[in-house]
Amino acid sequence: MIERYTNPEMGHLWSIENEWQTILNVEMAACDAMAELGEIPKEAAKNIRAKAKFEVSRILEIESVTHHDIIAFLTNVAEHVGDDSKYIHKGLTSSDVKDTAICMMMRDSADIILEDLRAFREVLRRRAKEFKHTPCIGRTHGIHAEPMTFGLKLALWSAEIERDIERVEHAKKVVSVGKLSGAVGTYSNIDPRIEELVCKKLGLTPVPLATQVIQRDRHAEYMTTLAIVASTLEKIATEVRNLQRTDIREAEEYFSPGQKGSSAMPHKRNPINCERVSGMARLVRGNAVAAMEDITLWHERDISHSSVERVILPDSTINVDYCTRKLTNIIDKLLVYPEAMLHNMERTGGLIYSQRILLAVVGKGVLREDAYKWVQRNAMKRWMEGEDFRTNVEKDPDITKYLTKEEIDNCFDYQYFLRHVDMIMERFGL
Repeated sequence: MIERYTNPEMGHLWSIENEWQTILNVEMAACDAMAELGEIPKEAAKNIRAKAKFEVSRILEIESVTHHDIIAFLTNVAEHVGDDSKYIHKGLTSSDVKDTAICMMMRDSADIILEDLRAFREVLRRRAKEFKHTPCIGRTHGIHAEPMTFGLKLALWSAEIERDIERVEHAKKVVSVGKLSGAVGTYSNIDPRIEELVCKKLGLTPVPLATQVIQRDRHAEYMTTLAIVASTLEKIATEVRNLQRTDIREAEEYFSPGQKGSSAMPHKRNPINCERVSGMARLVRGNAVAAMEDITLWHERDISHSSVERVILPDSTINVDYCTRKLTNIIDKLLVYPEAMLHNMERTGGLIYSQRILLAVVGKGVLREDAYKWVQRNAMKRWMEGEDFRTNVEKDPDITKYLTKEEIDNCFDYQYFLRHVDMIMERFGL
């Protein structure tokens, strides 16, 4: 069972109370703008700002009759404001205030996620520096390839998180827009200057053109960005899960005192938190598909997108916020076992140095195809018959015709593969 969500800031942002408050803020900003332009009395705008409030229970009660949430909201607000409520929502349509409010909530959610990602990046950088020169085996197709360092893994992840930060910053800009242009976006009953004043006050940019709604390609870009972030998180979590496997066990999630891994097997230490991140990433990717489906609406607008967004926007932002914080904690406390890394590097009996032998022979003027055949036949004896690779290389007449024992010995040094690590890390300031 997933524990209770623990970030009240993101939870409050998507609460029904905050959604209505944000819509009310848009309505009040519109009244202020109308007063500034002389379209409604300034005293009315002041009165509206002073008295405007709502009760969620009352909105729901009214909506049970009207079957229209914005009308129910306006009716409830009018009960508090009195006669001046006639100026609220003047010349506007529901999507003017709701779409603008949703964009504000997406923007504010992006700020929280950006804060999370920056904190995660710093943890990754710190641990990358910690394990900068810790050798481990690199794996391709799940098979031992050549030596690298554990710090390089962490630095790679930090670089991807850096790109995710850039993506979220861009997505935030894409959705930081507002629209107060009426029923089909023609400003038929509202001065375009009101939209400009309201957006400026709310920290938004007016969209150049809208229909009844802000176009949903913006929301889809935001959602696909969250899906990419979630996929990055899953990528990292999956690597930790693989490294925690019993037959690898080079790193593992912190196992707290009193923690239990299995109801049946007391020995179990399972990567449950990384598995949780992997599972939740699938939800965000699915939500991104739903967001892309929302791009297509009938003519100037229908409401097929609305029910979808009520689910995918809060769910995905809360999900990514949760998973980023969770994975930050995992990496911060990650248990790392350098001795196991060295042990695993040696498990193939020197096969990881096959390319070094190959290139050394080629360097003597031998055709690559011939050299490859000579090295591979000795490697296959290790794979299939368990013979010692290095011993067989030293006995191979074709190879020893070109390489001395000292030259062969030099090929079996993992430090050779790590000679450029400092240069790579300097690219990240590590």
